[in-house]
Amino acid sequence: MLLKNAMQKIMNSICCRSAYRLIWPIVFLCCLTISTTINAQQGPQPRLPTIELSLHMYVIQAEVARTDQQQSQGLMHRQSMGDHEGMLFVYDRLEIRCFWMRNTLIPLTIAFIGDDGAIVNMRDMEPETEKPHCSNQPVRFALEMNQGWFKKRGMKPGFKVQGLPHPMP
Repeated sequence: MLLKNAMQKIMNSICCRSAYRLIWPIVFLCCLTISTTINAQQGPQPRLPTIELSLHMYVIQAEVARTDQQQSQGLMHRQSMGDHEGMLFVYDRLEIRCFWMRNTLIPLTIAFIGDDGAIVNMRDMEPETEKPHCSNQPVRFALEMNQGWFKKRGMKPGFKVQGLPHPMP
């Protein structure tokens, strides 16, 4: 409302009512877009659809991040994650994948996974850092779990993840 009043005063001082009618909707849409973007970055994204993965004898409930928006938000601003929960990032193309922990509050371990389901490599990631953690080779999948989850269960590169979804064509 304050912004609307300020805009009215400016437009009235210019004495240009037709310009006001054209500019006000544009200003309103810009403010709405900025507000939505800021709010989206200040809190965790809603829980994403999950799939069940298995790794050796363990079952994981993994949220699936497929879109650019879901992947860029990831687990940011989450306060905690269940012991057998994680987030699976699914990409269309094979590439070297790098992740960081900006605005991520919980320590994580990331496993980079090849098309055959085999873990390529793993990296521990500290909260709220921008240090990149990258795959050793091009991959389509990355699975984030609570830090130490893989190590506590003796998981190493070469272990296979079952139940991976097919990447989008």
